[in-house]
Order: sequence, then structure tokens, then C-alpha cells
Amino acid sequence: MKEIVLKEESYVIIGACMNVHNELGQGFLESVYQEALELVLSKETIANEREKELHISFQGQALAKKFYVDFLCYDQIVVELKAVKALDQNHEAQVINYLKASNKPLGILVNFGEKSLVYKRLINKYHNSFN
Repeated sequence: MKEIVLKEESYVIIGACMNVHNELGQGFLESVYQEALELVLSKETIANEREKELHISFQGQALAKKFYVDFLCYDQIVVELKAVKALDQNHEAQVINYLKASNKPLGILVNFGEKSLVYKRLINKYHNSFN
């Protein structure tokens, strides 16, 4: 059986997201959930960087284009927040781009826009620990 990547860390992050959703419910803008989640992550002493800038390189050259992830937690997990009616493949593709750009092993896509919190764990198949 395959081991779950960063199981304990992702469990704690998802729990923090559930705390935010339980208190705020659905209906707010993504920025509200982002601010609230930052408070919960800090309160629970979960290592995080909000709006972490990711640099992209091509053939050894830094590109001008940069990505900004909502959170980088434990210096290993990309956390991308949404407040939409339903997640789609474009949202997943965004997280996969972030994983490739950051070379982090795991992404968690979280949607606060539904009645119940929805999240999806995405593995970076390009990460050096999986090759």
C-alpha cells in the first residue's frame, strides 16, 4: 500500500480550513477566508507563508512571470484557496503549475464556496522524491 504524502501535516492544515469554514460558512470572498486561515494557522503554530512568490526558470534563466500561492505550509505544502460554486480542472491545473514551479511534493486545493468544505490533495509527480 502506498504511503500518504505528508499525511499528518496535511491533516492539520485541512483541520484549520474546517475551523474557518465552520465559523464563517460559505458566501465570503476568497480574501476573507485567506485572512481568517492565516489567523488560524498562526494560532496553531503551523509554519506558513502567505502569498508566497514562486519564481520560474527556463533553461537556467529566471522568467519574469511569477506565481503567488495563497499559502506555503511547512515549506513543503502548497495551499490554494477558492470560494467558488464548484472546483474544476482549471483550479487543479493551477495547483499543479504551482507544484512544478516550486518543486514541492504536495498541494491542497480548498474550496470554501460550497455548503461543506471541499478539498483535494494533489501530488507533484515531478518532485524528486517520487522519481
